[in-house]
Amino acid sequence: MKAKKRYNYGECEICNAALEEKFIKQDFWIRDELVVVEGVPAGVCPRCGEKVVKSDVGRWIMKLIENSERIASAPKIAVPTIKYEAEEARI
Repeated sequence: MKAKKRYNYGECEICNAALEEKFIKQDFWIRDELVVVEGVPAGVCPRCGEKVVKSDVGRWIMKLIENSERIASAPKIAVPTIKYEAEEARI
């Protein structure tokens, strides 16, 4: 069985390092709700962390996040929430 050829994402537009193929979690805010898409194939810069996805991946993600039924039935995660206190932030 042949190994699948990996996509060449090229170089980072910010720092010119070669992008590495990884599977990431990508977050979106949709109508004041945080939605996380897991397992997204992306080119990730090992230096600055910039992320790039191929256009077909981006189109598929758009279909996923437009599907309100799929979002409603997806597992939920808990996220820490910290309130910004202006008085505490004074230096």
